[in-house]
Amino acid sequence: MARTIAKDHDAKRTRILTVAAGVFAQQGIARASMSEVARACGISKANIYHYYAGKDALIYGILEAYLTALRDRLLGLDLTGLAPPDQLHATTREVLLAYEGMDAEHKIQTEGLPLLPDDQQKALKAVQRDMVAHVSGILRACAPAQLADDARCRDVTMSVFGMLNWFFMWQPRATREDRIAYAATVADLTLDGVR
Repeated sequence: MARTIAKDHDAKRTRILTVAAGVFAQQGIARASMSEVARACGISKANIYHYYAGKDALIYGILEAYLTALRDRLLGLDLTGLAPPDQLHATTREVLLAYEGMDAEHKIQTEGLPLLPDDQQKALKAVQRDMVAHVSGILRACAPAQLADDARCRDVTMSVFGMLNWFFMWQPRATREDRIAYAATVADLTLDGVR
């Protein structure tokens, strides 16, 4: 007879991902073991393997959940009726607000992605490309003549993400108001620069 799935199965999987992200971020992915993740979760190592086949599965699960939620939040932002510059302001603000509380997930993104099999890397990079394309479209609408060239538009888009990521990494104690203010600075710098 097939084993039934516990009612709290999804909640346990999510908790394991959250705790594992913290362990990986603190110790580094290469140094952290499945035993340490299990200990931090307060469950047995065998129980971890019931939910995730191994470290790669955990890394993929963490990054897939994190990046998908971020993409869905950005692409689901209601920009109806906003002029393109206001869309940029709303989007940069939403990125920094979405980053709040995601320190561990964000930290292991750079280290963890290259460790995954090619097919999983491609899937996660596709999610990242969705966000880049979304912001690129907003930027192009803000300055169509200046950003008609694909390479220039890509460079400006990645610069926006670079500034937002810089703030996130170097201002870990930023308040919500700090995040909103810096997001406006990024949008204003970008708009003034491309015009």
